[in-house]
Amino acid sequence: MPPPLKLKSKGVVIHQVQEGDLATNWRNDVPVLATPVLLWLAELACMRAIGESLEPGKMTLGYAHDMRHMSPTPVGWKISIEAELVKNEGGKLLTFEVEARDGEDVILSGSHTRAIVDRTRFLDRFESKRNRHEKLC
Repeated sequence: MPPPLKLKSKGVVIHQVQEGDLATNWRNDVPVLATPVLLWLAELACMRAIGESLEPGKMTLGYAHDMRHMSPTPVGWKISIEAELVKNEGGKLLTFEVEARDGEDVILSGSHTRAIVDRTRFLDRFESKRNRHEKLC
């Protein structure tokens, strides 16, 4: 049995900004860390905060973001993203406070909510959706 989900659990991601992380890869002409990449790293920090605490057969999915990307970060810089579990809504929705720093500035701040779902049921729904679409095409 996994350990229970505990409020105040923290997860950290340390990442060095690579060329592939830049906004120039997202149809933008500014060579700074792209917001979608930073949001993904924030999600990873949230997943690390809960670690192995989910029941067998369960998984989490990104549900909502309320984030502010506040400062640009150049390639080569190391960033640290920390997430803390602050709310557990009946074992269905988990809300995290997230902050990222690049050694000079707070570059991201906000909250992220993840939904706890049954993995098999989710994958069955996905396959059903894909099969319906393939029949129409």
